[in-house]
Amino acid sequence: MTSLGPPPPGLELVAHLALPQLCGQLLYVGFQGKTLPEPLAQAIEAGLRGGVVLFSRNCSGLEQTWRLCRAIASVAPADMPALIAVDEEGGRVSRMPEGVVKLPSMRRLGNVGDPGRCYRAAALLARQLSAIGVSCDFAPVLDVDASPDGSIIGDRSFSGDPHCAAQLALAFARGLEDNGIAPCGKHFPGHGGTVLDSHRVLPRLDVSRSVLDTRELVPFREAVAAKIPALMTAHVVYRTFDPELPATLNPQICRELLRAEMGFAGVLFSDDLEMRALSDRGSIEENSVAAIRAGCDGLLICSQQDLADRALEALVSTAEQDPEFSAVVERSAIRLLGMRRRFPSRPALSLTDLQQIIARDQEVAEILADFEVE
Repeated sequence: MTSLGPPPPGLELVAHLALPQLCGQLLYVGFQGKTLPEPLAQAIEAGLRGGVVLFSRNCSGLEQTWRLCRAIASVAPADMPALIAVDEEGGRVSRMPEGVVKLPSMRRLGNVGDPGRCYRAAALLARQLSAIGVSCDFAPVLDVDASPDGSIIGDRSFSGDPHCAAQLALAFARGLEDNGIAPCGKHFPGHGGTVLDSHRVLPRLDVSRSVLDTRELVPFREAVAAKIPALMTAHVVYRTFDPELPATLNPQICRELLRAEMGFAGVLFSDDLEMRALSDRGSIEENSVAAIRAGCDGLLICSQQDLADRALEALVSTAEQDPEFSAVVERSAIRLLGMRRRFPSRPALSLTDLQQIIARDQEVAEILADFEVE
């Protein structure tokens, strides 16, 4: 197995955790409803979940979403703040309620061709997300829109030009990061050349390593060089690495390419393990263990709590039997806790404060009119 390299700072963060808590730090879950379910609250409080992923189904208004985030943040132990994440890209991928700024798609942002404006748009979004209590945005999309037949990613990508996509996406990432939101670039090592939706099937990309190097991997290399805090994997098979194994489960891609070759030292999240690209090929237990073995740190299980329970049991059981796997779990927990401490949830102290922040930013939101170009 490829060397994991030296451990990152922060080993003392996990020294006092029992094995179920260590494994629990690797799980990031979705839920139904607009209030925090009591079993999930208890799991977060006990250190058995690292955080949550919010969707439109959880967010019906500014006040309700703010109260929900406050509830999530309040139950987490002080030394293990909960990640509160959302997919808020703009365009057709938007989860936040009415009142939060609605960005145009990343393609519309990219068509302007101005990194400074991309930065300001992301900064505006980040201020509002932070005031609500969100701490991580699964954005920007680093995929290059590379399919001549129309990529499934499409207008979620900044550009079909790798260097342009990298420049604009990283400006967006800096806007988030400089305003208290952890950016998470996606979908490594590149989803923009596929025409199939990994929510429904397992896409395959049959291009050479040289094409990947000059196209798909360009924005990710630049993101790694810029020390982006987090990346997310793609549930896509890249035949140049393996004819059957998707990137999320592939150590050649996650460990050898991303960690060893490219030097990525941040957090690597899986995409949602409930997506059929993975769930059709294996159980949640098998895929959870395989994703961690491959090099993922955080596992997204975005809907069913029973699946998260089963994943936790599988991680704990495997770690109990395999010291090498246990060491991998510990290293991932260190990375995840380090990022969560760097980007804690900071919801506005009062509803009035939140409303004032949103109202003030609506004046700045006029800059978004400049992005409404074809």
